[in-house]
This record gives sequence, C-alpha cells and structure tokens, in this order.
Amino acid sequence: MELVNLAIKSIFVENMVLAFFLGMCSYLAVSKKVETAIGLGLAVTFVQTITVPANWFIYNKLLNPQTNTLLGATPETPGPDLTFLTFICFIAVIAAMVQLVEMIVEKVSASLYSALGIFLPLIAVNCAILGGSLFMKDREYTLSESAVFGFSSGIGWLMAIVAIAAIREKIRYSHVPNGLRGLGITFLITGLMAMAFMCFSGIKL
Repeated sequence: MELVNLAIKSIFVENMVLAFFLGMCSYLAVSKKVETAIGLGLAVTFVQTITVPANWFIYNKLLNPQTNTLLGATPETPGPDLTFLTFICFIAVIAAMVQLVEMIVEKVSASLYSALGIFLPLIAVNCAILGGSLFMKDREYTLSESAVFGFSSGIGWLMAIVAIAAIREKIRYSHVPNGLRGLGITFLITGLMAMAFMCFSGIKL
C-alpha cells in the first residue's frame, strides 16, 4: 500500500511539472501536438524509470560511505566518501540512457525522431530527470520505492505534457487575445492545471 501511495503522490500530488515546475523547457516547446507530446513523454518516462533505480544503486553501493559495501563499508567501518561525485555520476547515467532512447526512437519512428528534433537529446539536461534522482537521494528511498517513484514521476510528466498539448490543439481554433497567444495562454493554462492538481493533495489511501 505504501508503494501505491507513493505512485499516486508522484503522479498527482507532486507532479514534476505542475507541483515543482521541472522540465518546463521541453513541456512548453514540444506540447504543440499530442502525437509529439506522447512520444517525448514516453521517452522521459522510460529514462526516468531506468535512471532513478540505477542512480540509487550507484549512490548507495558506491558513493555513500555508510552503505558502499562494494568498496568495503561495514556497519562498524565506513567506506570511502565519494558523495562529491553524485552529480557527475547521476548525469552520466542519464546521458547514457538518453543516448539509448535516441537510437531506439530513430530506429522505430523516423518521423517522431524528426518531430522531436533537438529536444530528444536534451532530455539529458531535463531538470525533471535529474530532479527525480535527487529527490530519491534526499528522501532516502529504498530500491523498490525508487523504481516506483521513477516510473510514476515519469507518468506524471507524460500526463501533464499530453494534457497541455490536447488543450493547445483545441485553443488553436479559439479566439485568444493577441497579447496572450502562444506561451502566454500556455502559462495561464499550466497555472490553472497546477491549481486543479492541488485538490489531490488531501487524498490519502
């Protein structure tokens, strides 16, 4: 039940975009069409699902002096403190996974690869991806919690970008004041979506 709670909390209550406003650059740039939004959202979900538990293993088994058993740490004797390498290691894992996703998308769907353009490799510097791993570290999740959190936060990001893309496709045919067209109305809608998602904050299973 705790894992289910964590999943619901990651998707709705602490949505990466709508609660923390992480990954806004890709969210705003690739949300003009639902098709490309789904493609990028799935790519982010895949990367998040793999990198959060992978970074948990690296941090707890190699970097943290209290738990890096691979380097000889014991309950009585801490191992070497390599936590200063946390950011470098996390980003290296994320970059490797993004490169894998890029090759898969290019092989499976050349049209989607072309539509995503520069924003596909830029997943490597998407702050929502790195934020997921840093939240995992700061909140001291277990491996199972890290896997659930990584997948759920990716699904939350996917849901947010698909929702805004669907709305943007609809408002294309609406009368929007000149001063609000483009990013202006998108920011307003994002703010309203964030306020709506705050309603989930009181839900507990």
